[in-house]
Amino acid sequence: MSLLRRRNGPLTDELRRVPGDFGVGQVPAAIAPQQTIPTVCGFCSTGCSLDVHMRDGVPVNLTPSASYPVNLGMACPKGWEAMAPLAADDRATTPLLRDDRGRLRPVDWDTALDAFVGRMKAVQAQHGAEAVAFLGTGQMPTEELALLGALAKFGLGVVHGDGNTRQCMATSVVAYKQAFGFDAPPYTYADFEESDVVVLIGSNLCIAHPIMWQRICRNRHRPEVVVVDPRTTETAVAATQHYAIRPKSDLVFLYGLARILLERGWVDRGFVDAHTDGFEAFASHVSAFTPERVAAESGIEPAALERLAATIHGGQRVSFWWTMGVNQSHQGVRTAQAVVNLALMTGNIGRPGTGANSITGQCNAMGSRLFANTTNLFGGRDFTVAEDRNEVAGILDIDPARIPDRPSWAYDQIVEGIVGGRIRALWVVATNPAHSWINQGHLHDVLSRLDFLVVQDMYATTETAAVADLVLPAAGWGEKDGTFVNSERRIGRIKRVAEPPGDAVADFEIFKRIADRWGCADLFARWRTPEDVFRSLAVLSRGRPCDFSALDGYASLDGLGYGVQWPVPAGVDPAALDRERRLFGDGRFFHPDGRARFVFDDPAPPRDVPSKRYPLVLLTGRGTSAEWHTGTRTSKSSVLRMLAPSQLHVELHPDDAEERSIRADEWVVVASSRGSVRARAYLTATVRRGEVFLPMHDAGVNMLTVSSFDPHSRQPSYKYTPVEVRRAAQSLS
Repeated sequence: MSLLRRRNGPLTDELRRVPGDFGVGQVPAAIAPQQTIPTVCGFCSTGCSLDVHMRDGVPVNLTPSASYPVNLGMACPKGWEAMAPLAADDRATTPLLRDDRGRLRPVDWDTALDAFVGRMKAVQAQHGAEAVAFLGTGQMPTEELALLGALAKFGLGVVHGDGNTRQCMATSVVAYKQAFGFDAPPYTYADFEESDVVVLIGSNLCIAHPIMWQRICRNRHRPEVVVVDPRTTETAVAATQHYAIRPKSDLVFLYGLARILLERGWVDRGFVDAHTDGFEAFASHVSAFTPERVAAESGIEPAALERLAATIHGGQRVSFWWTMGVNQSHQGVRTAQAVVNLALMTGNIGRPGTGANSITGQCNAMGSRLFANTTNLFGGRDFTVAEDRNEVAGILDIDPARIPDRPSWAYDQIVEGIVGGRIRALWVVATNPAHSWINQGHLHDVLSRLDFLVVQDMYATTETAAVADLVLPAAGWGEKDGTFVNSERRIGRIKRVAEPPGDAVADFEIFKRIADRWGCADLFARWRTPEDVFRSLAVLSRGRPCDFSALDGYASLDGLGYGVQWPVPAGVDPAALDRERRLFGDGRFFHPDGRARFVFDDPAPPRDVPSKRYPLVLLTGRGTSAEWHTGTRTSKSSVLRMLAPSQLHVELHPDDAEERSIRADEWVVVASSRGSVRARAYLTATVRRGEVFLPMHDAGVNMLTVSSFDPHSRQPSYKYTPVEVRRAAQSLS
């Protein structure tokens, strides 16, 4: 099956007629005809390997890599269509600068760079260096993320810069740091196949991470598959047990579960006493969460809670997994830590088939978390610690005074900094906040207040690019080299198999050009190529939990053929390590005393609760396995468009529909106190009475969502918004 299709025929035929016209141009002559090039997929965090098949220097199709330990020859629909986004008609092919009449006009790179540097420096001259901020991504190679963070903070004098990983993974980062002492997902995907009990919390694995679901399907132990989720998702239907808790009652539910395990004596006291701190205080805390209280707040009856506790106790190898249903919450960090606590108290960590396991969102969210230089200094260091700043400065041979001595504001704080006039210029790289950020009506107003907005993207038509003052055309996945780090800590290679269209260049090259024009190129003279950055990051990782200093260049990874999970410290032969490794097998964690922490708190109510005007609770999430985030790339594939709904639909319980005289497939308006959106009514019992569901991929959905954030991670709560649904012909007054 050819992946490169465009309308009426194979893309490769069109390329031969008009080289480069559709975004996949000729690659260097060094790539031989009919060569197969393995590369890691650029969509989700699973990190599948794809074999791209080349003919005469042009990619003609691809197949999943059969022996790669992540996907074992499997690919989801997005993986099969991974090359299609490169061929889109709306690729950004030249810089665009807004003229005096408010129109984006094509300009050359010199003009674009002069505008970037001149206007950014003018803002800093008038309002201070901190008046410029950037928003990055988890979808660029680690090397580009590192160069962006270093350029902005060490070269341009920027203090505040965050990434769109704040929207998906910040909760898990904080939860792991506080519980384990470092942002360290402990598992390997083999644990899906080794568990006899798999507990999925706020995770629709079938849709969001299909290859991981396939790993469960390969499990020979006939595991109990437990789903904790308000909706009867595709994963819940396939599970052996489903606990349809009320939205945002998960913390109460998990504490109640821990209470039963304690009361029954189903605790691994040997592990707890030897390897953890804070258990007695945790045990005292959860004593208040009686089965009756859990039933009243979560809707799960005591007998059902007892059944789940018995299932966990009966398992020899229990793995706990969570994703956005936990992370995107007003109390997500404590909920994730409640999951961690269950694994610790039952001793289900460090052994095959166990773990407290956060499933990441974006393809390189883990690389972003460790090396983007946003929330932490390179390698999980701290901007506020002089020793850390001096160590980084010494390794990179720069003046320590160039490194900020305080952390950045989080994403939402940067947004509010614009409102308060403290941020006047914003550089948005490979992300689309005008679609994806919470409470869109507010954000659109915020962006309009900026003195200067720069968007760097592979498309000129995103919602954010449309309101930019300057658009810089960037290469996409498949058009650049580097590495990604997937959910299980595996460092994998991505490779250039095509040339970007027109004047578009790799983000790495854009950053280098900006550094040169700004006058700080000498700081990054050693980083001539992405591989140079990779080698520096290997040195920066040395002695850290994420150590990969045994890798001295891309040849180290290419020679393995299957990537490698960190840690892989200097002196260790990567080829001698197991292909799939987990952390904490020795019971030692990353806190100075080597012990994990039980972390807990009192549950808090959501910021907004249902009312007479807005009596329903809106849930949002992944729609289909063919859709991805804001649809910027998946919408370019005719195959993926056919596999996804053509119109926005809202899942509504039949009883709620009957009360509102709503018929199936009728146009309705879903409204919150912040805005409204039109959708087709899909009547289904997959949602319970009082709840509705919208897929997040439509640009209108975040017109509804509430600006509510976890106080510890500052991650937005996308999963709970009071709304009302009425027939489109009716007034909402």
